[in-house]
Amino acid sequence: AAKAPAPAPAAKTSNGWQVPQALLGFSAEPVFATPHATRLAKELGIDLSRVTGNGPTGRISVADIEQTVKDHGGKVATLQPAQRADSPARSRADDSQIVATPLARRLAAKLGVNLNDCRVTGSRGRVSKVDVLEAHAAQNPVAAAPVQAAAQAPEAEVLPMNGMRKAIAARLQESKRTAPHFRLQADLDLEALLALRSEINASAPAVKLSVNDLLIKAVGLALVKVPDVNVQFDEARQAVLRFKDADVSVAVALPGGLITPIVRQANRKSLSSISQEMLDLVTKAKAGTLKPEEFQGGTFSISNLGMLGVSQFDAIINPPQGAILAIGAGEQRVVAHNGQPAVRTQMTVTLSCDHRVIDGALGALFLKELKRLVQTPSLMML
Repeated sequence: AAKAPAPAPAAKTSNGWQVPQALLGFSAEPVFATPHATRLAKELGIDLSRVTGNGPTGRISVADIEQTVKDHGGKVATLQPAQRADSPARSRADDSQIVATPLARRLAAKLGVNLNDCRVTGSRGRVSKVDVLEAHAAQNPVAAAPVQAAAQAPEAEVLPMNGMRKAIAARLQESKRTAPHFRLQADLDLEALLALRSEINASAPAVKLSVNDLLIKAVGLALVKVPDVNVQFDEARQAVLRFKDADVSVAVALPGGLITPIVRQANRKSLSSISQEMLDLVTKAKAGTLKPEEFQGGTFSISNLGMLGVSQFDAIINPPQGAILAIGAGEQRVVAHNGQPAVRTQMTVTLSCDHRVIDGALGALFLKELKRLVQTPSLMML
């Protein structure tokens, strides 16, 4: 009687593995595989000729067997999630005879992992660094942090920005982003300037000079004396525009922001003309009736917060101008005067310059000339 054919091998289950039928069998020809892969294949009945090796020169590793089993719809054994460090399920057996790479053994000692708890996927049947890390991760699951309810944001009033505020934001953001600012400070003695102001106001009742009026005149004259600070940067042409006359932009605070009306040719105008022009410009600015030519342009800016009690501050350059002067409050200070301590009225001014067009020495020369004019104000009358 004819012999009945052998039944086709069925899918095999062993130690958590489920090997698909298509992989079962034995290869008649030698297969290039790691010793551990060879032992594992023999244990599971896997035909290694059906496994593609991805190791050096096509050598088959345990990882290749795992991937092939998964690709055919089977399952591979995985470490069960380990208990906490004090769990009796952790192996306490001696692992000194476990074959492992030197790096894996050092890492296991550092992490407190028993090599008996590790899978073996390294070359030549050794526990690898990856095996140790996998065991450590399984034995030390990270507890999910409790989800905290987001703190409720405090209720805020939403104030849409008006056109002026948007324009200020855009221009000053551009200035800080593109113009490399540097700053220089100087302390100015105001005693002579205040005396001149009092004298003029007393002798000419129709004229009411402010300290700001005198400073506008002094700035205009200093800019003409040091013309390389009286400049704008023409980015399109990559050029410096230097001006003969000083058109001084003066920052004026408004409820919706600020605006900078311009005293044109401040270097040529008398103190009384500057005073009257500033009065007119500020009135128009607060009424919103300034014409574009009265606030667009300018070769240099000043911003005075001294009347608000600010001792010193840094101002942002008004592009395309090359510099701006921040003016602090006139304060009583104890200083050395003629070799003796004395109480003098002084003010700190801070010059912000665009380093693309103005260097430090030029800024210093401007402040030196401004100081000379402020401290010898009769020079402004010439």
